[in-house]
Amino acid sequence: MDTTTFDTAKTTVEGQMHGSLRHDSAHKHVTGSAEYIDDIPEPAGLLHGGLGMSDRAHATITSIDLSEVESAPGVVWVMTAKDIPGENDVSSGGRHDEPLLAETKVEFHGQLIFAVFAETRDQARRAARKAKITYEDLPHWSDIDSALENNAPLVVDPMTLKRGEAALEMDVAPRRLTGTMRIGGQEHFYLESHIAMAIPGEDDEVTVWSSTQHPSEIQHIVSHIMQVPSNAVTVQVRRMGGGFGGKETQGNQFAALCAIAAKKLNRAIKIRPDRDEDMSTTGKRHDFRVDYELGFDDEGRIHAVDATYAARCGFSSDLSGPVTDRALFHADSSYFYPHVRLTSKPLKTHTVSNTAFRGFGGPQGMLGAERFIEEIAYAVGKDPLEIRKLNFYGQPESGRTLTPYHQEVEDNIIARIVEELEQSSDYQARRQAIIEFNKTSPIIRKGIALTPVKFGISFTLTAFNQAGALVHIYNDGSIHLNHGGTEMGQGLYTKVAQVIADAFQVDISRVKITATTTGKVPNTSATAASSGTDLNGMAAYDAARQIKERLVQFACEKWNVGPEEVTFLPNRIRIGLEEVAFNDFIKQAYFGRVQLSAAGFYKTPKIHWDRAAGRGKPFYYFAYGAAVSEVSIDTLTGEYMVERADVLHDVGKSLNPAIDIGQIEGAFVQGMGWLTTEELWWDNKGRLRTHAPSTYKIPLASDRPKTFNVKLAEWAENAEPTIGRSKAVGEPPFMLAISVLEALSMAVASVADYKVCPRLDAPATPERVLMAVERLKKV
Repeated sequence: MDTTTFDTAKTTVEGQMHGSLRHDSAHKHVTGSAEYIDDIPEPAGLLHGGLGMSDRAHATITSIDLSEVESAPGVVWVMTAKDIPGENDVSSGGRHDEPLLAETKVEFHGQLIFAVFAETRDQARRAARKAKITYEDLPHWSDIDSALENNAPLVVDPMTLKRGEAALEMDVAPRRLTGTMRIGGQEHFYLESHIAMAIPGEDDEVTVWSSTQHPSEIQHIVSHIMQVPSNAVTVQVRRMGGGFGGKETQGNQFAALCAIAAKKLNRAIKIRPDRDEDMSTTGKRHDFRVDYELGFDDEGRIHAVDATYAARCGFSSDLSGPVTDRALFHADSSYFYPHVRLTSKPLKTHTVSNTAFRGFGGPQGMLGAERFIEEIAYAVGKDPLEIRKLNFYGQPESGRTLTPYHQEVEDNIIARIVEELEQSSDYQARRQAIIEFNKTSPIIRKGIALTPVKFGISFTLTAFNQAGALVHIYNDGSIHLNHGGTEMGQGLYTKVAQVIADAFQVDISRVKITATTTGKVPNTSATAASSGTDLNGMAAYDAARQIKERLVQFACEKWNVGPEEVTFLPNRIRIGLEEVAFNDFIKQAYFGRVQLSAAGFYKTPKIHWDRAAGRGKPFYYFAYGAAVSEVSIDTLTGEYMVERADVLHDVGKSLNPAIDIGQIEGAFVQGMGWLTTEELWWDNKGRLRTHAPSTYKIPLASDRPKTFNVKLAEWAENAEPTIGRSKAVGEPPFMLAISVLEALSMAVASVADYKVCPRLDAPATPERVLMAVERLKKV
């Protein structure tokens, strides 16, 4: 083959690692052409599912009459617990405490009791409302305080982290204080609600399309509830319209219902709850009550911390164990506690089981730590930023690097991040100007705060820190990529495709990104814990490495050169003095019978964790960041505006700066929503009353900071050999929004001349801000 005319002028490839490439589906999102499960053409004979939900918070079911449901127009079948082929359980943690359909007792308002399948979705939903169910009410509690008053059981064993002698040091500390902070939950409010579709196959086979972050878990749940092996169940996910953790376990029930009905009726089945049903039947971010005692000195240096983290977990365990564990892992935020004791209380409540949500307990733990800092700052009369810097973890030689769970903080860059942001945002001058403004402004008060982020990256269950990928090169030079990660808008597919394009030095247009499926990559972990790119990127790289090694060996044999003389260049291969187009080289490799396919694998090194002992190295590394937020509040109404936010965030050596900045911006605004406008409220009958956009207030575009400056710490590079030396970006920036709550707190504190900690709980709704203002006016 004549290669002498090959164009060598092109020196770069389109879409390599560390480039700002657009999201692979961005144009489809904008035009509405991105295909979600409800957009898939419906198979002939498809039936739709409707949900029969409890209208009691805690009750014994005394009778069920579904005759009118069964006779309603279009109804084909009504499913109850007795129709489940296998175990009536969709719990994710193996505790067998979450029935798919309630049988004799319901434990939260909205719990599923039956499902109805009809020719149209409207017929199924209307029929479901015709059920006649009678109950005998039982005592119920729906919040943390009432759970504690009723000695509620724990849904999982609690955890304690301990280092030093917190009680003894508390007694000798120069100053001490106690307090309580209440931290609200949060609804995921993804744009695409939960949805599943199942198509029966031959023998025991079924294929399930599910909007899930964890296809392997759906496969496991469906297989055991159907009493078939996992190899009979194939789960497919091309994309989700948002996930945020809410689709890690909560899709189990909808997929299981669809699969059972599909095999029973031998027809395709789809279930898509509407927003009210989705919000009523699926879990949310855990709300917490933090009871704390702090020992410190007159400078504001922490001596001891003793805190208990009680959480509303709902009626079953779900992921409450690891969520409350991670809250404790982040109860130090960025601060060294010389003596510390932290305890979790995962409380059972008669509400829907709470679940994973971006940050996975970390935001609640970190928010409690920032309250500790704020309390100390007001007690000693200093800027909270001074107290933050005084208590930061130090460098290895400082002796201030050991976390409450006995992991050394070896990669600490928080001091540099904070110093750079303090300078670039002109924090000190702005804070002084705000203090002067507040002296002369009787109604509008301003506040400013700079808060840090240190977030541990890895699943705390060591076994989940593994991933697989499958890479094929076809003989025309096109590349097929599949891996275990799921795409929920965060750009994972794009980043992993960049890894492959970079490995082979080809344009990214050559790489076909395919839907996640259990039929190609088995036993995958959830796309969660900010580990999607870390794990799947490395697995894909491993697959590419295997193929490249074979290609290099082939080139050496065919051209009679050494391995050092084979180089992958942009869209071509240099072999000795000759250059061959990538397409042509692959064609020759195919005819040379080179295997052009590989399954890659990766497991995170160095991590280990002993929960019972409260010791180990649960995190591979930490991601860092900081934010400065400035707010203004109306002391007559409690309304407020976020005037400006400045962010400096560490993503290591970014794989895709454009996507990473988008993730930081989105996380910040979502964090603002959690801490300011989003409030979950249950009435005295245990009914969720904030179950729709009319009553649950997510941030709008107009709520974003008026001035919003986001920068990456471009000098940062992961000390660990992650893919491209990058760092995770999914969850850490969510906690940057804590600066907004702290700024609101300063504005409120100005009413009492900054002499009292406002103890502003989250979410700091306008009503709560106004009540805090009125309380401080009386000080």
